[in-house]
Amino acid sequence: MRSVVFDIGETLTSDTRYWADWARWLGVPQHTMSALVGGALARGLDNAEAIKIIRPGCDVPAEWAARRAAGQDEHLDESDLYPDVRPALARLSAAGVWVGIAGNQNHRVGDLLRSLHLPADGIATSAEWEVAKPASSFFERVISWAPGAPAEILYVGDHPQNDITPAAAAGLRTAHLRRGPIGLTTAAPNADWTVNSLLELADLITR
Repeated sequence: MRSVVFDIGETLTSDTRYWADWARWLGVPQHTMSALVGGALARGLDNAEAIKIIRPGCDVPAEWAARRAAGQDEHLDESDLYPDVRPALARLSAAGVWVGIAGNQNHRVGDLLRSLHLPADGIATSAEWEVAKPASSFFERVISWAPGAPAEILYVGDHPQNDITPAAAAGLRTAHLRRGPIGLTTAAPNADWTVNSLLELADLITR
């Protein structure tokens, strides 16, 4: 592997704060929000459908704008990172592997991730690239961004439909991370590797 590119949500960062903030904004208990998100994911729906269950007909982008206007924009700091993120990325970087981070997130998340000074060579979001997973053009962008031929680039994510299947279709190698509600409940039989932590993945690659 010349390059390893990581998804963001539930791969590097926990979504706990994200949904807790939405629960506070919508005025529901956090466990209710979590249950509705889990129910939406179990039915194969976008997790934003949970917001529309609480507020039928809700325009989610407009609701985001209202949150920002009220000073409740998205937040991300060191506590949102999973504990294995820094040591795994550092191990890969020390082994001479190019490390990238690219996922379906907005401009603010990209800026916040860069402010954490992770041991990564590049950080990008779908908003910055103006294309989102699972579109094939997202993974074409990964191929043009990360060093190496497609078969020398590994894409790592928790979501089989958004991460593993389209990355493999683009010719990338893939690693399915069993983390978060989707990663733990949905198998990715077409992944080159399935791992339970990023340190396990780093061991596989650096060995």
